[in-house]
Amino acid sequence: MTEPAPDAARPYVRYIDKTRAYYLSQGYEKPYAWANNASAPFTPLSKPLSASTVTLISTSEIAIKGDPRFDDDPETRAKGNVYDVPSATPAAMLYSRTQSYDRYATTLDDPNAYFPLDRLHEAVARGRLGKIAGNCLGVYNAYSQRKTVERDAPEVLGQCRAMGVDVAILVPV
Repeated sequence: MTEPAPDAARPYVRYIDKTRAYYLSQGYEKPYAWANNASAPFTPLSKPLSASTVTLISTSEIAIKGDPRFDDDPETRAKGNVYDVPSATPAAMLYSRTQSYDRYATTLDDPNAYFPLDRLHEAVARGRLGKIAGNCLGVYNAYSQRKTVERDAPEVLGQCRAMGVDVAILVPV
């Protein structure tokens, strides 16, 4: 399959190529090793989406304006890598704290682009989704496959199970 030609106004972000080049330019002898899983668990839906509880999980470092949990306090981050964002939070109150994206190719001006909470509420209102869980989840960028597998993924799974989530939408940034 060939990749379609990029639109001149919006060229594709060649993230993998840029990351490899960046690490090599920093003096690393070995190219960056992307996660590679020989298999991935898949569970078919047990009920229709219109009867399912859905949540968002994002690495956008989503934050809530005025919420002290997101102040630049080292203690905040020390409390864990996975955190919750109430699903009733208005999009106007959300922003991303991350600097871990290609700032030359995109922006994080629209929270719905990386944390589509308004779109989920619209889907619930149209009857496409059953309901949104009380909380959505953020995961701070750890850049460690081992920490993701051993620490963050089990924490996310535990919180999703505790909230009765049927479907999780992963939104990486």
